[in-house]
Amino acid sequence: QVQLVESGGGLVQAGGSLRLSCAASRRIFSINEMGWYRQAPGEQRELVAAITGSGGTNYADSVKGRFTISRDNAKNTVYLQMNSLKPEDTAVYYCNAKKFLTSTLVGDYWGQGTQVTVSS
Repeated sequence: QVQLVESGGGLVQAGGSLRLSCAASRRIFSINEMGWYRQAPGEQRELVAAITGSGGTNYADSVKGRFTISRDNAKNTVYLQMNSLKPEDTAVYYCNAKKFLTSTLVGDYWGQGTQVTVSS
């Protein structure tokens, strides 16, 4: 089991920045992929950004060039730096950790979420 605790959400004006952190309860070097998802009211949860153990990254088109995901294995923490925020970025942001055995998903863990609100 992996417990994930997010922090860093809040209220910011459009054009501002926030940095989200996700602290894991165990070493994340054994976690194959960690990511950030978000869910706005009335919308489905969507992938924002993901990072593999080797450092490969993947971003939603809507955040490319504005958001940066990174991981610090020594601190068991994943970060999401969000710049040039827009009102449409408003959502609850969730941290996710996935563990694969070969190509089979054997662990899928979620944090409790942190609210990000961007005012216009």
